[in-house]
Amino acid sequence: MTKTVWTEQAPLVLASASATRRVMLEETGLPIEIIPATIDERAVDQPLREKGASASVCALALAHAKAQAVSALHPGRIILGADQILDCDGIMLDKVPDRASAERQLAFLAGKTHRLTSAAAIIRDGEIVFDAVTEARLTMRALDSAAIALYADHAGQMLTASVGCYAIEGLGAHLFERVEGDHFTVRGLPLLPLLAGFRMQGWIRL
Repeated sequence: MTKTVWTEQAPLVLASASATRRVMLEETGLPIEIIPATIDERAVDQPLREKGASASVCALALAHAKAQAVSALHPGRIILGADQILDCDGIMLDKVPDRASAERQLAFLAGKTHRLTSAAAIIRDGEIVFDAVTEARLTMRALDSAAIALYADHAGQMLTASVGCYAIEGLGAHLFERVEGDHFTVRGLPLLPLLAGFRMQGWIRL
């Protein structure tokens, strides 16, 4: 597949520095320009969390905020904002700053089923064109402290690069016993609904 599947003259703008999201989109033949949004994410979703909003609501609000921030600076461009939230036992988890925090988070997730919610919003000239939210449920193996430490030894930057402290398409696959949902959602994008939206707008030929 080549970039000719995209009908617009300018590339799709991804309002995220996520290498995983960029790869997913480029693998479908879409031309991508990276312009990361600079927003205070906690200022967006913390009030929603305090009101008891669901992970879907929070993820979608963050996706909208990111896309709006970039759209304000790039008129006429098609902007994709995206976010992913992990919810376990009713607790929404965020990325961690260091290995010690990652090991604690993995210990909390071990032996449980958690939910990953991936959201995307497409905005052009400040107007919402469409958005999408998908969910996946992942059951992590029961892991003792030695197993978690061994994983951390090998995981390196993966520990702080994703909300769950794992990249399931790589070493993180060892941590799981079951995954329910598509792998695009797990990796951080509701890709299939996103592509369907692009087709409805006439932005892709396939």
